[in-house]
Amino acid sequence: MMMDRPDHDRAGRRAAFLAVLGLGAAVAGGAAGANRMALAAASSHAASMSTQRQTTSRTAIPPRYSYRVVNVYPHDPQAYTQGLVFVDGFLYESTGLNGRSSIRKVKLETGAVVDQRPVAAQYFAEGLAEWRGKLFQLTWQSHLAFVYDRATLRQERTFSYNSDGWGLTSDGTNFVLSDGSADGTLRFHDPSTFRLIKRLTVRDRGLPVSNLNELEFVKGEVWANVWHTDRIARIQPTSGEVVGWIDLDRLLLPGQVTDREAVLNGIAYDAARDRIFVTGKLWPRLFEIQLQP
Repeated sequence: MMMDRPDHDRAGRRAAFLAVLGLGAAVAGGAAGANRMALAAASSHAASMSTQRQTTSRTAIPPRYSYRVVNVYPHDPQAYTQGLVFVDGFLYESTGLNGRSSIRKVKLETGAVVDQRPVAAQYFAEGLAEWRGKLFQLTWQSHLAFVYDRATLRQERTFSYNSDGWGLTSDGTNFVLSDGSADGTLRFHDPSTFRLIKRLTVRDRGLPVSNLNELEFVKGEVWANVWHTDRIARIQPTSGEVVGWIDLDRLLLPGQVTDREAVLNGIAYDAARDRIFVTGKLWPRLFEIQLQP
C-alpha cells in the first residue's frame, strides 16, 4: 500500500494542473468573447452615428439669405440674358432666342453695348464662360458651342457636346455646365477638350433640384439660377449639396417687366472687388447686391 501512494499523488497533481488550465482557458475565452462583444457594440454605435450624420445632412435646412441693393445699373430691356460674366471691368453677355441671339461686351456703369456679334438665326444661344482669354458660348438644343477671342469677339472655332446647354461657368479647373434637367445634373468638362469629367446631382435635403439655369462660381461654390423662380442655389461642387438659398424676390418693382419669360437669370462675380451682379431676361436693370443673413 505504501508503494502505490506516489503514483496516486502524481495523478492527483496532474488532475489539479489540468483543472487550472481549463479554468484559465475558460477565463480567457470569456474575456475574448467580452472583447468581441465590446468591439461589435462599438462598431454598431459608429455605424449608427454615421447613419445619423447622413440623415442629419439630408434633412438639415440650408440657410436662406436676403439681399441689400448696393448699386443699380441700366440693362438692355431687349436682351434675353442667358449668360453673364464680369472680366477686367466689363460685362460679357450671351443673349438668347432664335434670330436674336448674340454675344456682347457691355459697359457696366452705363449699360452701353461696346461691341457685339450676332449668332446665326438657327441657334438659340445660352450660357457663357471665360477661360484664358477666350469666351465659350453654349446653345440650347443644337449641342454646339462657339469659342470667341475675348478682346475682339471674333469667333475662332466651334465644337459639339452631348447635352442641352443652359448655364456655363468655370471653377478654375473645369467648366461646369447645367442642362436644365429634372434630376438636377451638373456636368464638369475639361476646358481644353470639353471632355466630360463627371456628372453631379444637385440635391436639397436629398431631393434633386431641377431647372438649374445660369451659373457662376463664387468663392468656392457654384451659384445657379433656378428657372422661373427668384432664387439662387448655392451649391457645394464636390457633393452637390445645396448649402444655401438666396431669395431675390421683389428685386424689380411691380410692372417693370410684363413678359412672363422675363425671369431672373444672370449672375456675374467680380472677384477682384468682391462684387455680385444679377439681372434677368428682358430686365431694364442690373443690380449689384450684398447678401444678408
